[in-house]
Amino acid sequence: MHRSLPFVLLATLALLGCQRGAPAKVVTNPPVKAATLAEARQGFKTSLARRESANFPSPNPPPNVFTLVKYESPAGKLSAYVTPDPKNSKKNPAIIWITGGDCNSVDDSIWKNAPINNDQTAAQYRKAGIVMMFPTLRGGNDNPGVREGFLGEIDDVIAAAEYLAKLDYVDPARIYLGGHSTGGTTVMLVAECSNKFRATFSFGPAEDVGLYPDEFTPFNRTDRREVDVRSPGKWLGSIKTPVFVFEGTEKGSNLHAIQIMARDNSNAKVRFFQVNGAGHFNLLEPLNRHIASKILSDDGPECNITFTEDEINQAFRK
Repeated sequence: MHRSLPFVLLATLALLGCQRGAPAKVVTNPPVKAATLAEARQGFKTSLARRESANFPSPNPPPNVFTLVKYESPAGKLSAYVTPDPKNSKKNPAIIWITGGDCNSVDDSIWKNAPINNDQTAAQYRKAGIVMMFPTLRGGNDNPGVREGFLGEIDDVIAAAEYLAKLDYVDPARIYLGGHSTGGTTVMLVAECSNKFRATFSFGPAEDVGLYPDEFTPFNRTDRREVDVRSPGKWLGSIKTPVFVFEGTEKGSNLHAIQIMARDNSNAKVRFFQVNGAGHFNLLEPLNRHIASKILSDDGPECNITFTEDEINQAFRK
């Protein structure tokens, strides 16, 4: 996530809106035919059009807010930011958060104050006492590997959860996942591949990554298979743990993607919520605050988090 992130995301959303309804590029090869996303990804070798990495160091965080750590992933040792042990002698709930924009990288904006109408820090979770982890992904910051755009990064997020589950102050049965925009797309794909997370919260994802501009798609977009294994709208039936998807109804949001997935979905584990009067950014602060309170109360043997449309819209207006 970079300081220019709001501009980047707004430009991305505008491009998504312009391209929707027509293929981004002529595609070759037949669609992927598999029962689940895990099956589709098994043995799949991506063809990258560009090999890109960020090549900038992970900044040092304020020690009382985050600790900079390394976690082992299939790409090698990657950087992550984790809130320190609260020293409360408890196993605490935790959430992994995936940022929007360049979700492979993290900068110092995650611990800075943000305006309430565009708070992409998800600080509401750590302020509520929930352990937070911001993993960087392959090709981000000064990590090994290159950006694959919604493919190998999925394995990195799963590896981050494995690291988090081993921390003494984290309850391994209460690890959640959340993300916004490109991060929202990423976390849906993770939930379609893994049941490690108690629940997943996705804000403003895309249903088909072929509609993203080139900046976010370093793979061969002319190959339908490359697009299919990265597009969450195709694999909703693979989800086995609760997934909640949110987007605002105002112009500039990614609402159409939510509507398409809601129309096509038959999996009771996935719920879609349209937030009336909200945009792509200003729904984050109030809804993350509301979700944090739900997580703190979710302490049974299985996830008991639920939402209604009225509840979500009331939470946004608070």
